Amino acid sequence: MSTFTRAGKEIQKRIRSFSGPLTESLVREPGAYGLGQVPSSVAPEATTSMVCGFCATGCSLNIHLRSGEATNLTANFDYPVNRGMACPKGWEALAPLKSNERATTPMLREKRGEAPRPVDWQTAAETFRDRFNPIIDEHGPESVAFLSTGQICSEEMAFLGSFAKFGMGMIHGDGNTRQCMATAVRAYKESFGFDSPPYTYEDFEESDVIVLVGSNLCIAHPIMWQRVLQNKRSPEIIVIDPRRTETAMQATQHVPIKPKSDLTFFYGLAHLLIDKGLLDNDFIREHCDDFEAFAEHVKDFTPDRVAEKSGIAIEELNALAELIGSGKRVSFWWTMGVNQSYEATRTAQSIINLALMTGNIGKPGTGANSITGQCNAMGSRLFSNTTNLLGGHDFEKEADRDKVAGILEIPTERIPDQNSLPYHAIIEGVNSGKIKGLWIIATNPAHSWIGREDFAAVLDNLDFLVVQDMYSTTETAACADLILPAAAWGEKDGTLINSERRIGIVKKVAKAPGEALTDFSIIKLLANVWGCGDWFKKWQNPEAAFEILQKLSKGQPCDISGIDGYRQIDEEGGVQWPYPAGTTKTEKQRRLFSDGEFFTANKKARFVYDTIGEDPEPPCNDYPMRLLTGRGSSSQWHTQTRTRQSAVLRKLGPKENYVELHPADAGSLGVSSGELITVASRRGSIQIKAFITSTVQKGTVFIPMHEETTNRLTLPSFDPHSHQPNYKSCAVKVEKRIS
Repeated sequence: MSTFTRAGKEIQKRIRSFSGPLTESLVREPGAYGLGQVPSSVAPEATTSMVCGFCATGCSLNIHLRSGEATNLTANFDYPVNRGMACPKGWEALAPLKSNERATTPMLREKRGEAPRPVDWQTAAETFRDRFNPIIDEHGPESVAFLSTGQICSEEMAFLGSFAKFGMGMIHGDGNTRQCMATAVRAYKESFGFDSPPYTYEDFEESDVIVLVGSNLCIAHPIMWQRVLQNKRSPEIIVIDPRRTETAMQATQHVPIKPKSDLTFFYGLAHLLIDKGLLDNDFIREHCDDFEAFAEHVKDFTPDRVAEKSGIAIEELNALAELIGSGKRVSFWWTMGVNQSYEATRTAQSIINLALMTGNIGKPGTGANSITGQCNAMGSRLFSNTTNLLGGHDFEKEADRDKVAGILEIPTERIPDQNSLPYHAIIEGVNSGKIKGLWIIATNPAHSWIGREDFAAVLDNLDFLVVQDMYSTTETAACADLILPAAAWGEKDGTLINSERRIGIVKKVAKAPGEALTDFSIIKLLANVWGCGDWFKKWQNPEAAFEILQKLSKGQPCDISGIDGYRQIDEEGGVQWPYPAGTTKTEKQRRLFSDGEFFTANKKARFVYDTIGEDPEPPCNDYPMRLLTGRGSSSQWHTQTRTRQSAVLRKLGPKENYVELHPADAGSLGVSSGELITVASRRGSIQIKAFITSTVQKGTVFIPMHEETTNRLTLPSFDPHSHQPNYKSCAVKVEKRIS
């Protein structure tokens, strides 16, 4: 046992010695105790547990209360996800709640260019109605849209999507999970028949061979990396990534493929597996479709071709194929390095194909496993009413619309019979003037959207922009006509769904500042003022809404109708879906497809493949280098809207943005580490400090994603199937600044 673990257990023991049991009163509707109040019935000193609200690892944190108010936290040793561990963001999860940048009252801007003024909630709700209604009346329901999030609770997402689409009549609404998980969603739907990550974190500990593709676990998901380190099978850990990341440095093998050679590389591995006979032919025959056509497709991806494209020697390709093909338990894991690409969906499916053809799915230590980003991206994928109808249903299917309408007791005609525009098309609609009203919830696209140099000007095209957020200082809030102040994680109740399909509980353990309300309460108020509150009278509180989600999920692959409410989720350390009615007590770690049956009509998985796409912006004479982006530090989170509020996290992360530059490139430019240089793309240019390192390949540079300057450079191109942005590659030039 490590010193860190022993110390943690001792701290936990001491905490438990003075902490009494939490009363059930915390698991109630936010606001049930009065605006901004925490229940007085909580013991003066108590401890409760809840899942973290940063990433989709879904760690559980023990929240320590004094006089009913959260004062500190520790990691939960009894939770099957993190087992007493937490990353820096988890340890500092309470700090962002106390920021002086919190939105505390509704703010209304009467005219563009004027400062917003505080208003009461009634005025804010009536303004919301009185500004959106005329737009819809004059220009139709397709003239307004919403952009949701992966950061709020599933119950709030579902309520938001239901009110916006069924109550207000919107057709278009997407979520910022489009930026991180749309590729995995589309890949799983086409290959497996449903958006269904098959794994459990236990698979990190059960694999003989772990293949990480475009995934820097050490930085992006450090608790998952700790699970890898708990593997007692002495696994081979293979990192396939153009950059020598922190994870690649710790792996048994780093495969530094050339940027954007992924699809060719994985088709080449499939070619070698077939050529060497390293297949699970019984599994392919009994549980898969279209393998013969796929095998014919990859014939052209010879070792010579793949070596030239990827930069990986033929000997290494053969050795890797032998390792994968002979492994007893091989698991494949990918994240944004795959998802954020112009041919992302087919790349994800090329990884899925490797798992299928070797029979590495449905068994311990195996799987084609996408790792999720945001804390509730999975909740957004299933219940936000954006890319699919509530509960994984289809807007375009009459039977699905009838089912959902019946459960919600609303007219079927209130449910759109068409899918929403994807995120980038909504933004393009704003830019062209087709979309005139926009409601943005818990996301900051003026900072994070790809190629965002003129994003504020795009938003200025709107007749009305509403931003609903916990902070009033974001780049997007600065553009808003109306700001609705929202309570944060820890100031409300609800559920989140993590990467391994585990539903976890969030509880109200702190006061929301000023007049801020939970997103659930805001939507309830808006629905009442809009005049459709009666349609949502059963949405009395988050737990009542959860019961509605259970009914909506019934009969779906994500069926959770058998869960005994929040109580069971809380007591059992989370519950993985599916959990249909009649389910008896199950193991805490469950994976999908153990029976070899998938969610397609014939229960078989599909081999999906395609021709290689054309690079939308390869390096050229004018812009000879390729820009890569990614996570910079485990202490930073996305746009740093929350992490910058913590003094501890600010100290742990870099003080300013930087660019990684290979020594050979730096030498040819005459650039030294720490020197301020210029990086420019066709979209814009930035001044940034150089960091000379061989972790990047010659001809490439790497810039962390967290600073708003980074997306002045990125190329707004999108995968044609998932519509996910291609954040990971564009052409740039680097120049030494002349003082």
